[in-house]
Amino acid sequence: MTRSTTPPMRGKHSSAKCSPSRSAAKVNPVSVKPNKPLLSKALHPRNAHLQGYDFATLILAMPALAAFVRPNPYGNPSIDFADPKAVKSLNAALLLSEYHINGWDIPEGYLCPPVPGRVDYLHYIADLLAVKGKVVKGASIRGLDIGTGANGIYPLLGIQTYGWQFVASDIDPVSIDNVAKIAQQNEKITAHLQLRLQPQPEHIFKNIIAADERFDVTLCNPPFHRSLAEASEGSLRKVKNLAKNQQQKHGQQSRTLAVSQAKPTLNFGGQKAELWCDGGEQKFLANMIKQSRDYANQVLWFTSLVSKSDNLKPCYQLLKQLNAVEVKTIEMTQGNKATRILAWSFLTPAIRQQWATLRP
Repeated sequence: MTRSTTPPMRGKHSSAKCSPSRSAAKVNPVSVKPNKPLLSKALHPRNAHLQGYDFATLILAMPALAAFVRPNPYGNPSIDFADPKAVKSLNAALLLSEYHINGWDIPEGYLCPPVPGRVDYLHYIADLLAVKGKVVKGASIRGLDIGTGANGIYPLLGIQTYGWQFVASDIDPVSIDNVAKIAQQNEKITAHLQLRLQPQPEHIFKNIIAADERFDVTLCNPPFHRSLAEASEGSLRKVKNLAKNQQQKHGQQSRTLAVSQAKPTLNFGGQKAELWCDGGEQKFLANMIKQSRDYANQVLWFTSLVSKSDNLKPCYQLLKQLNAVEVKTIEMTQGNKATRILAWSFLTPAIRQQWATLRP
């Protein structure tokens, strides 16, 4: 078995796909030491949002956004990012203008993801799946999004940006139905996306990955908090941090933030499955890693976002116990927020190289 010894550089990941034999994951292991993370201080070079938002173009694409746009203290157009309606309108405009996604919407109270950060995950995954430094586009790549949410952001962006195929799963029927409604308004997405409801919340891959299926990559943005109370506290911290930031920069804060500090749970949307689970992110990651071993020969790369860096060490230890062949950590930074992608594979380098030659 091999191990990763170099930092995860942008565009430098090289791996590939095959129909590996069932003995592939039984090679005698060696110590798997994860590569040293490389911290990027900006969005991925291929990210369309490196220069910020062009509000004039966005308003042309979606005139309704104009109601939320006003000059910031520097005279530049912006929105109140503490206002859920404004953020949702911005997302819908971005997805329509930049990614040609029609009819994007989410039910009230569901998680509204920041588009630049979410598409960054996909760009780094594209680097991970690159063959000889060349990013692979088209339907030969199959991705599985675990817990797609009502926003369906990863499959939507992955299909429109790279032309990949996706299966998107969730334990919440409302989320699955909402993503289906979005897909129905977009012909290409409909052709490239399958939606699957997970009937047993304790399972992550079982009931979703069929016996004869193979995926190039799995993606996940796991629930962060351990309880509803902890999630509510997290929302309040976000509100206070936004208020403090606005006060320091501009000497004032928005009316929305003033209301939010009194009712934090009404802002920074998200349902139970999106925000919290028993044991929080650490337990969810542990369950995912353990369950991934049963699908070692059916997935080229398993990946997940890891919000809390302290959760990496127990993941590394567990992956070593389960004889993962290679583990990568890809650090990302969007603004003041640092996060990272944990990626692991149970397949040898030789089999990963063969994988690409057998893609349809």
